[in-house]
Amino acid sequence: VVFAIVVHMGFDPVWFGIMITVLMEAALITPPIGINLYVVHGIRARGGNFNDVSIGAIPFLFAMFAMIALLLFYPNIAIWLPNQFY
Repeated sequence: VVFAIVVHMGFDPVWFGIMITVLMEAALITPPIGINLYVVHGIRARGGNFNDVSIGAIPFLFAMFAMIALLLFYPNIAIWLPNQFY
């Protein structure tokens, strides 16, 4: 269903899939739904509060936002490698 809409709107399906994957990964490390944050908090060897884990995820979140911006402004980055195979 989504594939037909993406193609009809003129987006590259590979680029769209990569964007959705990166956005979902970013959602997994942002509160309040950040499931990965809860997992890391639960398996930490030393105690601590949840804020420590959230603060530790901030650099990774900025890296993901930078990657999203690069993919938005330069979509050929996402489709260069698949184009080398076909």
